[in-house]
Amino acid sequence: MGVKIAAVYEGGLHCRAEHLPSGTALVTDAPVDNGGQGQSFSPTDLVATALGNCVMTIIALVSERHGLDLQGMRVEVTKEMRSQPTRRIASLATEVSIPAAAVPGSEDRERLERAARHCPVHASLHPDVSAPITFRYEPADGDRSR
Repeated sequence: MGVKIAAVYEGGLHCRAEHLPSGTALVTDAPVDNGGQGQSFSPTDLVATALGNCVMTIIALVSERHGLDLQGMRVEVTKEMRSQPTRRIASLATEVSIPAAAVPGSEDRERLERAARHCPVHASLHPDVSAPITFRYEPADGDRSR
């Protein structure tokens, strides 16, 4: 069964979308470099957001199956656009930061990294979109031994 999203154009390059199963709404605006006011996520920002959140969700699913607590994991996605031959996403560079103490073994790290690279959003991107995923294993706050 599919999930329905309904959207309406509100004018001024703003759209409001509703996730019908939950009733949750979000608003988009065109980016400043494309005539908008940049007051909210742009549609392509949502693609970057979907990628980052999908990567973290897949990692979290695998980590829970293996008894790993990754609370505090973070992701940053840097979206780059191109304008020629048509305006589109050129790259989505994703950096995942994971608390090192939560994943001390190389086998677990390899498992999580493999899972991240197979998240459904990453797998759905057009092959022309560069979408590298890098991982950082960070010491706990206050640990100066990097």
